[in-house]
Amino acid sequence: MRIIRYTTPKNTAPQYGWVYEGRLGALQGSPFGAFSREEARTPLEDVKILPPVSPSKIICIGRNYVAHAEEHHAEVPKVPLIFLKPPSSVIAHGESIILPPQSQQVEHEAELAVVIGKRGRWLNLENALQHVLGYTIANDVTARDLQRSDGQWTRGKGFDTFCPLGPWIETEFDPADALITCKVNGETRQMGSTRDMVFDIRQLLVFISSVMTLEPGDLILTGTPAGVSPLAAGDVVTVSIEGLGVLENPVQAEQGH
Repeated sequence: MRIIRYTTPKNTAPQYGWVYEGRLGALQGSPFGAFSREEARTPLEDVKILPPVSPSKIICIGRNYVAHAEEHHAEVPKVPLIFLKPPSSVIAHGESIILPPQSQQVEHEAELAVVIGKRGRWLNLENALQHVLGYTIANDVTARDLQRSDGQWTRGKGFDTFCPLGPWIETEFDPADALITCKVNGETRQMGSTRDMVFDIRQLLVFISSVMTLEPGDLILTGTPAGVSPLAAGDVVTVSIEGLGVLENPVQAEQGH
């Protein structure tokens, strides 16, 4: 099932729905608990699509693809390399990535994102996937020059609009071997498969939950394939994942700076 979060001209409060053949039906209840589905009648173009979740935290995995580590002349981690992006970095499908004036090198990073469905701590390989609601598409936008100069990643990864997400959550997605592609203005920049991850989804869930409690709606961004490259004002970034759909965002400069 594809779960979407949206508003309508008549109801500006965020609400959940489900998508079938380009149409939307409301969910009564919460996708993180009990719910029922109404018939999918509303065309998607009649609603405003929101980020599919409002996470308490966004946990990201660095260098989880060997080729991406190599393109930055970095070692592949022996255990998952985790860092955080703030929830304020999240934007929806179609919203603009804003280039901050502090950076001269902002880059795209196409990623598969895991959406946590059930609270968990100290998960194991046998039960880890029971805590997953589904999967969505993310773009871990990065100010690469600031990431390098700071020596740690919070500022370079944390600007507002640096986590495009969506357009929906797919609950029946198989993350074992899905093609991830990123195009900028129609030109392919990244292409890789989730099968090339150094640490798979279950391993990431086990490791992260040994450090922090995972809450419903939390996100895990699982790393990016090789091919990251700079963005410029006027670009359009399109991230697609086989079986999940397409996340597209325009790029613009910060106004007034």
